[in-house]
Amino acid sequence: MQPARILPDLQCSLLCEEARQEANGNFFLVGILDVVRVPHVPVTAFKLTVFNRWTAGYGQFTECVRLIAPGGNVAPRRSEVRFTMADPNLNATTVTLFANVEFAAAGPHFIEVSVDDVLKVRYPINVVVVPTPGKAPGPSPPGPPPS
Repeated sequence: MQPARILPDLQCSLLCEEARQEANGNFFLVGILDVVRVPHVPVTAFKLTVFNRWTAGYGQFTECVRLIAPGGNVAPRRSEVRFTMADPNLNATTVTLFANVEFAAAGPHFIEVSVDDVLKVRYPINVVVVPTPGKAPGPSPPGPPPS
């Protein structure tokens, strides 16, 4: 007897710059991130991609991916997607694209991934201010005119 529904396991969740799918169906991940390095804050990231692989599930599900700012009280980005797993022996892959993500402050941000309101993983992504290499500091602004 086939069960009506089996909640899937999250096999992996990776934050990267881009995820591409080849003609043969395989995914190619570009720029897997453990830290987001920025020249200053606030700053806007052109795009961030969350690659999730689900396994051992059966049925229809709703995945929710949230990007949470420092302090935990602000969720600047959230995405929901429905997916179906017709066989528990197969995997399902979801790719979430967050475009124009504004980071107002440095520090730990978090990615949360849940399925049908069950939290599966929460992991930190640190936003770190790193000056541009080889760039000299700009000139100081002129002072007040002499009196």
